[in-house]
Amino acid sequence: MRVLFIGDIYGRPGRAAIHEMVPRLRVEHSLDVVVANCENSAAGKGVTPKIAREFLDGGIDILTGGNHIWQYREIIPYLAEEPRLIRPANYPDAPGVGAAVHTLPNGRTLGVIQVEGRVFMRSLECPFKAIDVLLDEMQDVNAILVDVHAEATSEKQALGWYLDGRVAGVFGTHTHVQTADERILPMGTAFITDAGMTGPYNSVIGMKVVNAIEGFRTQRRPHHEVASGNTWLCGVVVEIDDRSGKAKDIQRIKEVMND
Repeated sequence: MRVLFIGDIYGRPGRAAIHEMVPRLRVEHSLDVVVANCENSAAGKGVTPKIAREFLDGGIDILTGGNHIWQYREIIPYLAEEPRLIRPANYPDAPGVGAAVHTLPNGRTLGVIQVEGRVFMRSLECPFKAIDVLLDEMQDVNAILVDVHAEATSEKQALGWYLDGRVAGVFGTHTHVQTADERILPMGTAFITDAGMTGPYNSVIGMKVVNAIEGFRTQRRPHHEVASGNTWLCGVVVEIDDRSGKAKDIQRIKEVMND
């Protein structure tokens, strides 16, 4: 099984990259499944039902969320009705689900789980325990990927080692900067600390540079405005052994769009 995992889609430029590049990447990499983090796809914060539907109709099989998934009120009922859009599993009493299973035409299955980190973020339920519960429920799935939406690299790496040999891949999201540490851990789990951002790189993690600089200089909350130019699609392609459910290869992806 070959899977493309796409890092945080940011605003209109990120959406344009998805619509332009995903069909081509499916062919070039002989992909079976495409998973993408969409929590920043609507103006840099959150996702709307309309945008989520466009992604799902346009070649993405499962969407993951994050701490900004709750930005738009209309996404709450949509989360409850659309199982292909998941949110972090360790939010208590939240609408929607923290995991999804995609079934291929030949019957093979890929499970996707998402958790949110707690270091420098919200005080949520334990992500380690949340994953343990979901893994018990997904024992018949051929392979499982985990999106760790977290700020601290140490927390992402700790979860990678905790899950080594138990899932096919653990991929970090949220910090919007692709790391160069992609590898297969000793027990067969593909890992990268952060898959990167899919969006405008003439920016500060997606925001207009001048606004971000002003915010840091003045210590006032900057005006949140999506940047433009130099758009990349970032993520990883993972090859998974169908029998063992473990990773055979991980390839870091950075595709530049013709803006």
